[in-house]
Amino acid sequence: MPLKYLHTMVRVKDLEKTMAFFTLLGLKETKRHDVEAGRFSLIFMAPEGQEDCPVELTYNWDGDDELPSDSRHFGHLAYEVDDIYETCQHLMDNGVTINRPPRDGRMAFVRSPDNISVELLQAGDNLPSAEPWASMENTGHW
Repeated sequence: MPLKYLHTMVRVKDLEKTMAFFTLLGLKETKRHDVEAGRFSLIFMAPEGQEDCPVELTYNWDGDDELPSDSRHFGHLAYEVDDIYETCQHLMDNGVTINRPPRDGRMAFVRSPDNISVELLQAGDNLPSAEPWASMENTGHW
């Protein structure tokens, strides 16, 4: 029985902030469905050249009071990056909290404005330990 990965769907409260967050990570909008009858939008975002591996952002136009305040039950999204330190610095420079810094030169966790946990993994071998990351403490949950 063949199986093909399609996408991961997450519900979001603030579409603009969430799209800005994923844009900072290097994703771009690849597809959008605005459904007037259901009063919701589906926005698909993916890294350049990986349009077949999108995140589907589901946004309810009238709000989503049932959206959990802590989305850890969802698990996380994971993206491989060329330079974990550079990526984390870019995110920090743009106001994103690094919840689990890349102390090991390999792995970091951040959260979207909707509390979605995102894992960043260094491509290839771990980078050598470097400051400020090596001594940076965790912040919040990841």
